[in-house]
Amino acid sequence: MEGFFNFKKIDNFRVLFYPCKYTVHISVEVTISLKKEVKLLEYKTDFLVIGSGIAGLSFAIKAARTGNVAIITKRMARESATYYAQGGIASVLAPEDSFESHIDDTLNAGAGLCNKKIVKKVVRSGPAMIHELIELGVQFSSNLEGHTEELNLGREGGHSERRIVHAKDITGRAVEQGLLDAIDKHPNITVYEDFIAVDLFAHSKFVGPTSIENEEVWGAYALDKTDTVHTFLSHITVLATGGAGKVYIYTSNPDIATGDGIAMAYRAGAEIANMEFMQFHPTCLYHPEAKNFLITEALRGEGALLKLKDSTEFMRAHHKKAELAPRDIVARAIDFELKKSGDECVYLDISHRDAGFIKDRFPNIYNRCLDYGVDITKEPIPVVPAAHYICGGIKTDECGRSSIKRLYAIGEAASTGLHGANRLASNSLLEALVMADSAAESAAKELKTGSSKLPVIPIWETRGAVTSDEAVVISQNWDEVRRFMWNYVGIVRSNKRLERARRRITLLESEINEYYWDFKITSDLLELRNIATVAKLIITCAETRHESRGLHYNIDYPGRSEEFLHDTVIKPT
Repeated sequence: MEGFFNFKKIDNFRVLFYPCKYTVHISVEVTISLKKEVKLLEYKTDFLVIGSGIAGLSFAIKAARTGNVAIITKRMARESATYYAQGGIASVLAPEDSFESHIDDTLNAGAGLCNKKIVKKVVRSGPAMIHELIELGVQFSSNLEGHTEELNLGREGGHSERRIVHAKDITGRAVEQGLLDAIDKHPNITVYEDFIAVDLFAHSKFVGPTSIENEEVWGAYALDKTDTVHTFLSHITVLATGGAGKVYIYTSNPDIATGDGIAMAYRAGAEIANMEFMQFHPTCLYHPEAKNFLITEALRGEGALLKLKDSTEFMRAHHKKAELAPRDIVARAIDFELKKSGDECVYLDISHRDAGFIKDRFPNIYNRCLDYGVDITKEPIPVVPAAHYICGGIKTDECGRSSIKRLYAIGEAASTGLHGANRLASNSLLEALVMADSAAESAAKELKTGSSKLPVIPIWETRGAVTSDEAVVISQNWDEVRRFMWNYVGIVRSNKRLERARRRITLLESEINEYYWDFKITSDLLELRNIATVAKLIITCAETRHESRGLHYNIDYPGRSEEFLHDTVIKPT
């Protein structure tokens, strides 16, 4: 598909086959324990989870009640977008709040494209998910020390009530650690750190010369830090690989966010939806030494004001809710003001609040900003928008099932229909918890009723490929993709910009594909290949939507159109 790999019929299955650089070896049926400290090239498990954020870890804990779980993660297990999440988890817990209010807020933010059934499911499941985390030992901020029933609830943009459960401004860190502690104690779960997935094992039964049916996924190849490729065979494969912020030059995301799961699923033939809706967080710290440090929306929820260099407040001129407008509105407002003034940043000012409150509520942000010479209790914070969260991804149903059998997607890698055209703040961690729960239940049933025999998959062996002495090609293409995506497919788009982006990505994909076949693979090459695929998907979806809705704003189509009141769904041909 798309020239990345070919398929060959082997015993009535379509499997990944590398005709030029790789040799097929028939693997021996061996049963192994995932807990053994043995260096193996092939592993077998009931559930393979790719990714170690809140979605993947939550799924693993629940799936482990049914079978063995292998988690592969391309860095340390804690290195995920979850770990860096500051704001919190949206959930209806206050007596003055209601599910209907949270549902309405989510639908309003989603600009008409939310799946109402999914929205209701996720919102109504919120309180139970929060209590599960508390039972795991996650310590959320409370109004009374030690009394979890008195949770301190924050408010963020787009929410009509205070409903953000948080652990000061390091919520993600607290949740990630709580889940990892539970994983560490579980005998049925094994974590493989420093393993980056290469591609999925996509099989289809042939029913004719050109017709296939019953497409299935049975695991993945993964590259370890020694550049050795391993085979992970699994009855159920779960993509919990997170987002794709690194497709853009400016992002709040950690370095791991290269859209790996979305790219792999697309190459395997899965349906991908709504990739044009990339959310740009309005406020990332603007400082030459501050790499992708997010300034949480919770500051604006506690009264922080956005100002120009001359201290003029500007948000009221853009939206009636001012600083508490949905993220797409705030990001476009900042983008507009920066283009108008020519300044490099705007300023977020919370210095009018009590210094003690600021230090207690936002200790992480206070200390990090102080490291860069900014005392937020006395002066405003220089901020700019940055790519943050992709609302599209692998299209799934209400149980996290993709369009391919045995392949699930949860968390930011999935497009469930919850977010529509724009994500409501702090709904992402909530969605990850709820969909992981549903996916684990569905996958357990599928494991019990499905085939007990894993197919034979060729073990990866390099032949003819050489070690590259032109690593500059990777760094150059990596930089070019991210820069033209920011300039042409960013906060504000146009037909001409999208056309330029299309021409560039077509050329670069060809170069990257040639490099992929000629040289031994590395993690940098795999990530470049993936961001190029994701960039192409974003451009394709953006060109298809001839309107402006939510996070997709095209100056050639400035208004909404009923004609496009539907998801943008694409699949390899």
